[in-house]
Amino acid sequence: MYSAIYIAFIVMVIGLWLINGMTPLIFLEEAAKTFRKPDQTIQGKVQAVTSTKKKSGLKKLMDETNIILTATGKEHRLTMMIILSLILMVVGAFFAVTMDNLFLLPVLACGFALMPFWYIKFIAIKWKKELNSELETALSIITTSYLRSESIITAIDENLDYINPPVYDVFKAFLMQTKLINSNIKIALSGLKEKVDSPVFHEWLNAVIDCQEDKNLKSTLTPIVSKLSDMRIVSAELDYLLFEPVKEFISMAVLLVGNIPLMYFLNRDWYDTLMTNTLGKVVLAICGTILFVSIAGVVRLSKPIEYRR
Repeated sequence: MYSAIYIAFIVMVIGLWLINGMTPLIFLEEAAKTFRKPDQTIQGKVQAVTSTKKKSGLKKLMDETNIILTATGKEHRLTMMIILSLILMVVGAFFAVTMDNLFLLPVLACGFALMPFWYIKFIAIKWKKELNSELETALSIITTSYLRSESIITAIDENLDYINPPVYDVFKAFLMQTKLINSNIKIALSGLKEKVDSPVFHEWLNAVIDCQEDKNLKSTLTPIVSKLSDMRIVSAELDYLLFEPVKEFISMAVLLVGNIPLMYFLNRDWYDTLMTNTLGKVVLAICGTILFVSIAGVVRLSKPIEYRR
């Protein structure tokens, strides 16, 4: 009954859109704009930097997603992710209504809506680990060449072919700027900080900038690069420690979801109690909440190691 009402409501809303000359895609794009971060004024930027209030909830998740997409050069996909989130929210609500479980409706709607953002964060974890690994290789060979030649342009130029993306694009842009646009090495090195979000890389750039004034400071570069090696070792140990808990979580999640249809074949009375009884519906809603909260915890704990002072 509820599913028929829900479908009728969706059809009615789509009909109203078409009557007013609006398609579902246009509606979703307009709705997505409300979640996008508007251009801040100078006063807003100052308040954002000086504010001590911590962000939480949906705003924090949206900001983290925007930062991740910007860092990976895919900031234009934020609108698409928001549209996908809204579509999945409707799908999750439809599943709950189909099951005639209003307690499960907000759980599935919110859980399905958050899935695209969890996916982005999970992909960003893998991308960040690959970036740190490539930074370790690139900075190591460039530092070795710089200690010998004492010219950062020469050091990057002779090792550019051994560097892989996305670090390759960063140093290639540096060479293009110093050779064709502006020969000021300090300005060019400072500009690289905006292209790679890595505290160790920023520290290495600051050290190289200092070396332009005093070549004796080049001995500080090797210890900085070694921090990336330490991060890789600690990250590998952490991945090993998290492997068993994550595997157990996946197993338990599969058992939790798989037991519902399995119960239909093993014990029909239990299945009917779970799906039709009020207490059973509440139990399903609680299990769904625990499942989605656990997924969020796994994604949060799987983030890569960062070197902080």
